[in-house]
Amino acid sequence: MTFSFLDLFWVFLLVSSLQPMWQRRRIESSRLQALRGLEQQHNSRVILLIHRQESINLLGIPLSRYITIEDSEQILRAIRLTPPDMPIDLVLHTPGGLVLATEQIARALIRHPAKVTVFVPHYAMSGGTMLALAADEIVMDANAVLGPVDPQLGNFPAASVLKVVEEKPISDIDDQTLIMADLSRKAIQQVQKFVRTLLKDNVPQQKIADDKIELIIDTLTTGKVTHDYPVTVEEATELGLPITVGLSTSIYNLMELYPQPQGGRPTVQYIPTPYERRPALPEPKGRPIPEGARI
Repeated sequence: MTFSFLDLFWVFLLVSSLQPMWQRRRIESSRLQALRGLEQQHNSRVILLIHRQESINLLGIPLSRYITIEDSEQILRAIRLTPPDMPIDLVLHTPGGLVLATEQIARALIRHPAKVTVFVPHYAMSGGTMLALAADEIVMDANAVLGPVDPQLGNFPAASVLKVVEEKPISDIDDQTLIMADLSRKAIQQVQKFVRTLLKDNVPQQKIADDKIELIIDTLTTGKVTHDYPVTVEEATELGLPITVGLSTSIYNLMELYPQPQGGRPTVQYIPTPYERRPALPEPKGRPIPEGARI
């Protein structure tokens, strides 16, 4: 039986069209296996909230992902399906998102009777930090960061809008800015009240002192730093947050199953294997290489 060039072309086209589907199924199967393995290891319900910046293939336009109402619906359902005495492990990798969705998730976490642990392998900014504050323990990579939770109104930080009203005569301020300032004041008060609720809910053995609670609120909600300011492990610990440094290999392996979509040439490349220190190779014989020419 012979195949013509046209037959081979259609076979190639069929295989090419099915390959992405096979790859998606393989990755999804690997993710479920990794999730089950992590749950068996920790004897807990593991929930992932991972947001990557994706790009539209045709134009290469960046498409930011963030915490949405759909996320809160799914996480609330997962919490409802979890027995009251089973711990919850939430793996966070997010730039933040909608206040409404974030507060819904955070309230559900603090109402869960068993221990809630948040794992931060890289970053959990803004709303992600608020979810971390709802946990009994925050486990972070040594280089991971949290961020401020000060409210943003459109493209402007609420604290900066209030600064305008404080520093300019009211006669020089337009009505829209005054309305924004009123909303900003309310937004900051609401966030501070909610963060205080989260921090006072910590389990007794990790309860944060009242003076530390006010320090955390003042640092994270008042706009003293920019909204993308990285709160390091050291700074978070100094503030009094229940931080534990060091993630298990299984968390990192799980994150590798959620790679950043590639758009063209990779910007970071390396050989993905752990290295052991090896003795340096001897200098080649002959004329020595000038010091400034080494690479």
